Amino acid sequence: MKYLSAVLLCGALALNMATASAETCSFTLEGSDQSRWDKDKIEVAATCTEVEITLKHVGVKPVTTGGHNWVLTDSDDIKGLAMAGMTAGPGADYVKADDKKIIAHSKLIGGGETTTFTFPTSKLKKGTSYTYFCSFPGHWAMMKGTLTFG
Repeated sequence: MKYLSAVLLCGALALNMATASAETCSFTLEGSDQSRWDKDKIEVAATCTEVEITLKHVGVKPVTTGGHNWVLTDSDDIKGLAMAGMTAGPGADYVKADDKKIIAHSKLIGGGETTTFTFPTSKLKKGTSYTYFCSFPGHWAMMKGTLTFG
């Protein structure tokens, strides 16, 4: 019985240590009817194991005429992903399904709406800068920013 108690205690301590070492870093980003982000830079600390983004559309335009989403990729891939997103269409949130160049993305939201999503930092390389953008048609050229990790 003592052996079983010791095993259970060690298992509980290991679980607590794993939970304690996980760090979710949260950021809020607002998109307006003028197709602008309120932040053009997000800095994710190297200690973060997960990134949580809360995306708020602070405008009034509906999702069909002025929706916003958030897409993260390598900086060189923006234009190609934006074009592929237009082809994917609104039913796919203007994001091509299963595109390996997309690190993370949100759903498409309209004025007054909010969405929150997470992704693991294991998808990022320390010391690297990435670009986030809105892939709604025509928005990607103005609605972009830099995410750095580590």
